[in-house]
Amino acid sequence: MKTCFETIAVAFSMFSALPMPQFPWEGRNLRYAMCAFPLIGVVIGGLCYLWTLLCQWLAFPALVEGAVLCLLPAAVTGGIHLDGYCDTTDALASHGTPAQRQEILKDPHIGAFGVIRLCLYLLFTFALWTTLPERAGWAVWLSFPLSRCLSGLAVATFPLAKDTGLAHTFATAADRKRVAALLLAASLVLMALLCWSGLSGCAMVLAAVIVFWDYWHRAIKYFGGLSGDLAGWFLQRAELWMLAAAWLAAWKEWFA
Repeated sequence: MKTCFETIAVAFSMFSALPMPQFPWEGRNLRYAMCAFPLIGVVIGGLCYLWTLLCQWLAFPALVEGAVLCLLPAAVTGGIHLDGYCDTTDALASHGTPAQRQEILKDPHIGAFGVIRLCLYLLFTFALWTTLPERAGWAVWLSFPLSRCLSGLAVATFPLAKDTGLAHTFATAADRKRVAALLLAASLVLMALLCWSGLSGCAMVLAAVIVFWDYWHRAIKYFGGLSGDLAGWFLQRAELWMLAAAWLAAWKEWFA
């Protein structure tokens, strides 16, 4: 029980801005840390749901509700995944070799393409949350744990681009076969729940699978493997396109 608590605390300390007790990054705490990663998504989804209830109770404008839903995930995570999204966007825009793209990922400064894509990302997310029909239902909140299940699954199974960095630390310390099995099982359970929820959930599953395949393809072709920045890039894209898929499916049902 103590090791389990420490493992969860390590995962939250690394991948969220929530205050946590500090424990050493030892092998026993890192072995299953990726399995605790989806719990951060559960917290984000729960907070977003509570915010929507508060908005309904206090009759807040849709713009206020959508703005907070857009920014709340970044507030919980401290923007760690958005940082990877921006860095990877800059690297992909360079059209360089895998080695040159890896050098761009190391650069702590954000480039023009990263800034542009970040602005577009936030604007698109804001628009989707603001206009999301109620028919999308509770399924949308499962996008946050599902994206983290798939992200952790990739860390446990994809080849690594380098032997340093955050992804390498968690991948090499993990019991990769068991972690992959647990996260795959959790992903399938979440996907089953989404499909059971209706058309919006099915659309979200399809979007998640397509983005995950694209993640694998680009990671291998353009970077020679996975890195921490790529993991953040995937997570943000998965959440965005699952939300967009839910939006499209909900509007289709609305006009059916």
